[in-house]
Amino acid sequence: MTANTISDYFLTSLVLGLGLSPNPNRQKIFSSMRIAILSNTGWYLYNFRLGLMKAIKSNNHQVIAISPRDGYEKKNEIAGFRHLEFKVSANGLNPFRELHSLLRLASLLRRERIDLVLSNTPKGNIYAGLATLLAENRIVPNISGLGRIFIRPSPLTHLVKWLYRLSMLQAPYVFFQNKDDLEFFLENKLVKPSQAILVPGSGVDLIRFKITLRATGPSASPDCITFLLLARLLWEKGVGEYIDAARHLKKRHKNVRFLLLGQLDVTNPAAIPQAKIEQWQSEGIIDYLGKTDDVRPYIEAADCIVLPSYYREGTPRSLLEAAASAKPIITTNSIGCRDTVENGVTGLLCEPRNAEDLADKMEKMLMMSEDQRQIMGLKGRVKMEQEFDERIVIEKYLTIINELNRSEYRSK
Repeated sequence: MTANTISDYFLTSLVLGLGLSPNPNRQKIFSSMRIAILSNTGWYLYNFRLGLMKAIKSNNHQVIAISPRDGYEKKNEIAGFRHLEFKVSANGLNPFRELHSLLRLASLLRRERIDLVLSNTPKGNIYAGLATLLAENRIVPNISGLGRIFIRPSPLTHLVKWLYRLSMLQAPYVFFQNKDDLEFFLENKLVKPSQAILVPGSGVDLIRFKITLRATGPSASPDCITFLLLARLLWEKGVGEYIDAARHLKKRHKNVRFLLLGQLDVTNPAAIPQAKIEQWQSEGIIDYLGKTDDVRPYIEAADCIVLPSYYREGTPRSLLEAAASAKPIITTNSIGCRDTVENGVTGLLCEPRNAEDLADKMEKMLMMSEDQRQIMGLKGRVKMEQEFDERIVIEKYLTIINELNRSEYRSK
């Protein structure tokens, strides 16, 4: 049975189950589109997609935010965007509950007469793609990394590959944030070459993130070199390696501080327990800063941003924001992360899952003069201006939207 045969069977079964039928009254319309921006958290939409949402709205399209309720739907509504709830567990594996979520999403897209869905995150892309098969929509997914399921291949990995292949059928284009993921999808025939578009991550707002050469702000320390790890607090983000490297360096140097900023994700099996964070603080290894909606003061207060991730990243936004702020970065020579830095020029690369190598690179940064770190940071800012400007990403989205608006047959 071919993938197309399977997808046809899947589509027909769910359409009948929902009581939906194809709408024969389709005509070409050259007007504003109803565009849904979908994610698995309202927080993500508010922090990482607000610029895109505003740009699409300014081009006279209707923009609707779709995510589970997490408190940020109110902020998105205040920003001028209607919010619709999509209940889905980020790590749920109950097949009946997942199917129910999928059917509800398909019904929502149909009811709201959505013309185009823009999605991101692994689960969001797959669910939105499957739902658009039912609701007669188009989708442009953004492959913002493949997540932990592709770190160690398993039978579940093969299932997810099949789901990706099926969910991409309604996508005229698929955005990829790094070449490795694009090549992976092409090699495994999850997308066609004509669908694939490479974009520089989510981009970074170069106006919002300004050059800050010296560590400033209430959490800055003029007598110490300050390292900051900014990420969701998952083991795969390299937090354990960061702690081991910090423990080693604190024995050798007195003028060094290690900060940790990020949300505790208690629902994720790879989440670091709060008790462990408290233990590291009591040992005097790190200062935990909690979570924030505005990372700028914390980036400004640091001398170097560190992300020793071995997660299947897209292009880490924290590294783009750090480099845009003219801060040197240390990250791993792994998928997604290595695209953000020119080794030895704008930052340093270390080996993934190697605390000793990470400590070595951090010590090199520590032993540099302030001028050397500032020059490295300024070169990082230039890299962001040339390659990762958010406007590049937004312009690609607007070009695709305009093309689909001219050619797409949509419900009146």
